[in-house]
Amino acid sequence: MSRFLQIGGFGNINPVKIGNCLPVVIQTMWKDRLSFDDLKTDNIVRRIDALAALGCGLLRFAVPDIAAADITGALAGMVSMPLVADIHFDYKIALHCMDFPIAKIRINPGNIGGGDKVRRVLEKAAEKNIPIRIGVNAGSLPVDLRERVGEGFDRAQALVIAAEREIAIFNEFGFSNFLVSMKAAGIADTIKANRILAQRCDAPLHLGVTEAGPLAAGVAKSTAALLPLLTEEIGDTIRVSLSDTMENEVIAAREILGAAAELATENSPAADRLRRRGANIVSCPRCGRHGFDTHGFIGRWMPRLYALDKNITVAVMGCEVNGPQEAKHADLGITGSGEKVLIFRRGRVVRTIAAEEADKAFEEELGKILE
Repeated sequence: MSRFLQIGGFGNINPVKIGNCLPVVIQTMWKDRLSFDDLKTDNIVRRIDALAALGCGLLRFAVPDIAAADITGALAGMVSMPLVADIHFDYKIALHCMDFPIAKIRINPGNIGGGDKVRRVLEKAAEKNIPIRIGVNAGSLPVDLRERVGEGFDRAQALVIAAEREIAIFNEFGFSNFLVSMKAAGIADTIKANRILAQRCDAPLHLGVTEAGPLAAGVAKSTAALLPLLTEEIGDTIRVSLSDTMENEVIAAREILGAAAELATENSPAADRLRRRGANIVSCPRCGRHGFDTHGFIGRWMPRLYALDKNITVAVMGCEVNGPQEAKHADLGITGSGEKVLIFRRGRVVRTIAAEEADKAFEEELGKILE
């Protein structure tokens, strides 16, 4: 069982609790560098609110310099989502970030400077009650460990040793408000490293496959790596790192958690911490028989459906073959039939409409379910 941490919970920032058998928290990372001009409209705030509605609990920003710290800090005061500052090399940036309502700091003590610099960061974090994530990546292992990999010493072992070195530094200064991540691009390395550290350490673990790739490849790799760990009750927060949108990272993480919950023993603590409220979307891949543009419809409706705070199953099917009967378990479904579109509930057709009326009719029927 991992320790309990609270991230945020001051000012207007909603608290996020992780560890100690609590629900696994989804996070993503902002993809672009911000300027103060970006903060003059409410576009960013709206997008962050939309990420929260999709199920994101933490949002991380790269903070390479003091200017970026000022911008991220200003944004932190504008949103309720806890923001995380990701910092390398310069401990002064970490100190400066903690003058703002930044909810968590991510550093690697090994590259932040000497012992006195680390001590100053930890002292200020303790004073402000700000958790720190120790982030260890396979691509930035200490030189001595990097040189040993492949000579009877594998990358997973190197990740664990690197993490334990950083934990020892925190323990030396009596700082326990931390969590740990060990990320590699390899599936086996990710699984092995986290299994080992989970047995040796009670710190909450952040899971992810680093540089997982584009959407399809990245989801496949992340699923293969995270499912075994999550079903073994290893991991307290996850990110699916994709060369794609933040929204798709969050949706992919939700689906991985849902799959892990389905594989876990029903009504077990593991299943309870993996389940998420919301829509379960069932859709056919589309083929030459299709009478309905499932791809276009899913693209329009997916963000709204995933933002629903109600457990419903929605089916989007392309033709009669995969229509009401195959998806009769769905609370609400839509499919094509010749020149018409059918809307069905629990296998029973409730509307037959023209294709151009599909979105409006679907919205009306969805509204009835949500009443």
